[in-house]
Amino acid sequence: MYGRILALLLTAVVAVTAFLGYRGDLTGWPFREDTVTATLIGPPLPPLDTELVSGVVEPALVNITAGIRPYGLGAAGSGIVLTAEGQVLTSHHVIKGADTVTVSDVRTGATRQAVVLGYDSGADIALIELSGADGLPIARIGSSAPLRLGDQVLAIGNAGGTGTPTAVGGAITGLNSDIVARNSADLSRKTLHGLIEVAAPVSAGQSGGALVDRYGAIVGVVTAASGELSKALGNGPNGYAVPIDAAMEVVHQIRSGTPTDTVHVGPTATLGIVTSDAEQPAGARIDVAVYGQPAYAAGLVEGEVITALDGREIRTAQNLKAALNLRKPDDVVELQIAVPGGGRRTVSVTLTVGPPN
Repeated sequence: MYGRILALLLTAVVAVTAFLGYRGDLTGWPFREDTVTATLIGPPLPPLDTELVSGVVEPALVNITAGIRPYGLGAAGSGIVLTAEGQVLTSHHVIKGADTVTVSDVRTGATRQAVVLGYDSGADIALIELSGADGLPIARIGSSAPLRLGDQVLAIGNAGGTGTPTAVGGAITGLNSDIVARNSADLSRKTLHGLIEVAAPVSAGQSGGALVDRYGAIVGVVTAASGELSKALGNGPNGYAVPIDAAMEVVHQIRSGTPTDTVHVGPTATLGIVTSDAEQPAGARIDVAVYGQPAYAAGLVEGEVITALDGREIRTAQNLKAALNLRKPDDVVELQIAVPGGGRRTVSVTLTVGPPN
């Protein structure tokens, strides 16, 4: 499906607490001009065995709860274990804005705290690491490249935030779907590209969970479900997942330790402001300077517009976020500020650590 439809990001579960083959070169045999080519067609594959596949995958899944102080709110999601020492792949929106990330083992119920190693908010992918983990079962990572329309897959995750994995199956109906997704936790919207679309009733809490093939290999990271409008138009239920090949590219970038405009690595650096796009002049308009945060302490106020950071032109709020992706807490940045009424000034601000955003 190539059009844009409205979908819901799946951290909707909000509660009060405390997403065989061989390749070689063929011998240069000569072919006659009248050679006929054909496609070999084998017998149809048997139905996907939900219970068998789930049993293979579930030990390598975890449940994730993101906490936001001081409100005590948490959003439930899922994660895929990549290393025995506790690196876990999940959706960015599962841990977005979190001050604390708590992970529980679906097998034993053991709970650990986690830190965010990095994320790509545009791809909706994050990598976290559990503290004190060792000997965890590891998910079998497959490839999304061989997927075809009609392939049977399972979406497995912490549906409903119950802590017990739920598997729902369906056929792949799209391999390069674009959607406009609304995060039901904070009502923000974003456009996601190149997703796998599945005719399956994916539900809240399965974000960050596994999309798996009939052999139990991870082929995607569950990220969204069709919204009410789509269902009303007769287009649902559908689930959406980030292809595992794209997700692992983000993981490799994070592991390299090198940030980019889209991939943030390590603790998040923040100015402590809420911004929106400004047009005259172009830049990131300060809507709120949070009390006690770096921007407030440096004297930045509502209505001022950030037009450059360390000499890098800032024309939108997203430009500012991209520039901050490359910074770390305690970095000192120089901001060019347009003051309401036409004045300009330069302000130096020391960044602090903040939640992923």
